[in-house]
Amino acid sequence: MSKIASLGSVMQLSFVPADVPAALKFWTETMGAGPFVALDHVQTESTLYKGAATEVDFSIYVGYWGDLQIEIVDQHNTANSIYKDWRDAGMEGLNHVCVVTDDMQKSRAVMAELGATVLQEVWLPGGGEAIYADTGGGPGTIVEVLKPGPGVLDAFAYIKSLAQNWDGTDPVRRLG
Repeated sequence: MSKIASLGSVMQLSFVPADVPAALKFWTETMGAGPFVALDHVQTESTLYKGAATEVDFSIYVGYWGDLQIEIVDQHNTANSIYKDWRDAGMEGLNHVCVVTDDMQKSRAVMAELGATVLQEVWLPGGGEAIYADTGGGPGTIVEVLKPGPGVLDAFAYIKSLAQNWDGTDPVRRLG
């Protein structure tokens, strides 16, 4: 039987907090991650939640804690999503982990073989796509499998480079 670890490397821990500023403060001041780069109102080509089209308005904050990417998600609307479900259930903390793959067809097959339920699917501008699957392990065990589009890994490398020798100033930044 294939395992999720066979799909690619784990690159991210993603959190969906009730208080985004407090979460950013925790990760920068207590954990030493950062700086975080705000990606406001992320655009997707299309999103499905439990098989139905949805339009999630959300922003993400991406920073690095060593080699591990930390993502803080802030959903702005009430569209159905894995983030809304999480917050509606009163959950805090780790929402999902992200694995990077170059073979989405294999990733979908492995998830099906393991009995994981695909909750959300996203197609990104430039050809990237992601699935978010409930692996059945309880809260925090959703796995995002991301096939990045062109330039995405370069953008992540740039954000990671900001963390090298970061002195704690300007903990949340916006590009452009």
